[in-house]
This record gives sequence, structure tokens and C-alpha cells, in this order.
Amino acid sequence: MSTMNARPRQASPAQQSPLTGVWSDLVGQELAVQTLRRAVEAGGHAMSHAWLLTGPPGSGRSNAARAFAAALECPDGGCGHCNACRTALSGAHPDVSLVRTETLSIGVGEVRELVRRASMSPSTGRHQVLVVEDADRITERGADALLKAIEEPTPFTVWVLCAPTPDDVIITIRSRCRQLHLATPRDAAVAELLTGRDGVDPQLAATVARAAQGHIGRARRLARDETARRRRDRILELPTRLRSLGDCLRAAQELISETAEEAASATADQDAAERAELEKALGFGTQGARPRHAAAALKDLEDEQKLRVKRLQRDALDRVLTELTTFHRDVLAVQTGAVLPGEEEQLTGCRLVNSSLVAQIRSVAESSTPDDTIRRIDAILEARTALETNVAPLLAMEALLTGMRVDPLR
Repeated sequence: MSTMNARPRQASPAQQSPLTGVWSDLVGQELAVQTLRRAVEAGGHAMSHAWLLTGPPGSGRSNAARAFAAALECPDGGCGHCNACRTALSGAHPDVSLVRTETLSIGVGEVRELVRRASMSPSTGRHQVLVVEDADRITERGADALLKAIEEPTPFTVWVLCAPTPDDVIITIRSRCRQLHLATPRDAAVAELLTGRDGVDPQLAATVARAAQGHIGRARRLARDETARRRRDRILELPTRLRSLGDCLRAAQELISETAEEAASATADQDAAERAELEKALGFGTQGARPRHAAAALKDLEDEQKLRVKRLQRDALDRVLTELTTFHRDVLAVQTGAVLPGEEEQLTGCRLVNSSLVAQIRSVAESSTPDDTIRRIDAILEARTALETNVAPLLAMEALLTGMRVDPLR
């Protein structure tokens, strides 16, 4: 792999602490930040043209990629205050391309556009940086288009790819990248961030930090959005109220309806703005004139918007599965004695994810066996696999909730 030609850069005083400047949001990622800072400061052979940042959801891999891009453009290596830092972090910097797909995949056309940008010399910054936040969604044809650009990079071009794990990225791509893994932040660190920076009540911060399991964005949303907390509470009620087949089928339909509405609501404003912009570009007249070939363009837009809603609904259903997994994880922890009375609300060591539901968790633990709990966790894993293989969401949820049903004869 080629190496960067940038001159080594001396660390400024603001860089002495690893979590200052552009790095300040990367809670619990001190080791990863040190690696990225060293690459920015040293340049030359310490700097790679292609990076693969991996980590579980919420670990901050996308934030780390943006911070890295900002630090590469910043004269002081990531001060966080200058124009280069601010524009790079927001996506407005002319030499930083931030890509996050709103559909289920990144196709060859999008990748070719990125490759075209990568071939351009920086217009104002030090590097041409291309951040792909969903590299695991690049199609095989897209990966083929990307491979040559990574194998034969132009001077001052840096690719930063993000994915949950290295195995999620096609091997020909990941084998040519320098890999850096981000850990899951500790609950205590997340709670401290919410309390100190966002002004969240300490008790609420601790509760949502445990619930989010290191996912900083999720913790912040739960802390700020009472509706999100209520929605989560309803999901966690399911394991104690599924007693008949009718209960399961009704609950499955409710989940599908709620997640579909959530996804549609989240995209409604953007959908309307995109349609208005397209109609203006197509020359729709004030008298209702409809230009030729407009129907095809509008249908293409509608298809893209449907894919976006489909992805958002799938993400919402995945959160449902995650919440249900945490409940049964807690049940199993109680059944096996991994969490003892008095340890439920700790932020370190053995504790419950859902400490506010101790009574319900202990009730389910006492009325079932560890084998029952493992069977229910297996049902959740099967539902996730079904959704990933495009099984109809309603069928997947019906099968899941039926498999989780409380035995009425027990």
C-alpha cells in the first residue's frame, strides 16, 4: 500500500489529551483516538491511504471517521474550533465526502462517483478524504469499482470505511485497509457524558446508559425523548403479557404498524422536499403542466423513498429485537445467579440492563427455566436472521412472539 506524502506535524498543546478538540465525543475510545492522532501527526509511513474502522453499533465509529477527516484537514491536527474542523464534521468541507446510505445498499454508481472524487486534488484542504459510514452495504459490483482506487490511490487521498466488523466488508477491500476496532463504551462513561455535557438528571442518565448498552446516540435519545422511553417500555412488557396465540398475533401486528409509522414519520418532511425539488427541476408549471418523461423520474424517486422507509422500519424492528434480548439476558442472569439482589443497578460489574424492571424480570425468572430463556433468545436470533433474508416482517414477528409465549400451564 502506498503511503502519504504529507509532512509530519507537531502536536499542538490542545492535542495532549486524547479526547479534546474533534475527538471529544469519542467516549471510551482513548486507545483508538491515540492511534488516529499519531497517524495525523506523523504522516509519512505512519499514515495509510485506506482505513477500516469497526465497532458495535453506538461505539462511535462514524464519529471517529468524521473526527479523523477533520483532523487531517485541520492545520492543528483537530482543534475542533477552526473552519476546517467545523466544515469537515458537518459535511460541508469541499475536500471531505461523507457517505451514509439511506437505502439497503450502496451500488456501483455511487461508488464510481466516490472514485471520481478521490481522483481530484484537494481544493482547499490538505487531503481528499472519503468517509463511507456503511461500507458493509457496498454491493459486490461496487466493491470491484472501489478496489482499484484503494490499490492505486492518488497522492493525498484517504479512504475511511466504517462497518460493524471486518467480516462485514468484502475481503478484497478489508485486506487492503489498515484496521482499527472501537470498543463499546462503559455505562459509567456514557452516563457521565449525558450528565456533564447534556445536563441529564444523574438517575435518568444511569438508567438510559444501562439500557443503551454503550450506544451513545441511543442513550441520548432515550434521555431526551420521553416518547422513545415509553415505546421501549411497551416493548419490554411483551414477555409478561403473551399468554395466548391471539396475544402474539395482535402484538406482532402492533409492532409492524408502529415501526412503519415511525419510519414514515421520520422521512415525511424529507420525502416532500425531495419531490418538490424534483418537480421544480422537471419544470412542472403553475397550471398543472406535466412534462414528458416526468412519470418515470417521479417513480424512481418514489422507489428510492420506499427503500429508505423499508430500511428505517427494519432498523426499528432490529431495535425491538435488541430490547427483547436485553430482557431475556437479564432473566438468564437472575436464573443463573450472575446478578444477585442488590447488584441490579450498578454501572459496572454484574448488573441488569433493565434495572427498573426488577420485579418483572424476577417473576419471569422464577416461573421459567434457563432452558426456556435460551429458547426465547434463540427465537429472537431466528427473527433477526429472517429479517436479514427478506422474510415478510409480519411473519417474522408472529413467529418470534409465538416462540416467546409464556406457557399458561406452568
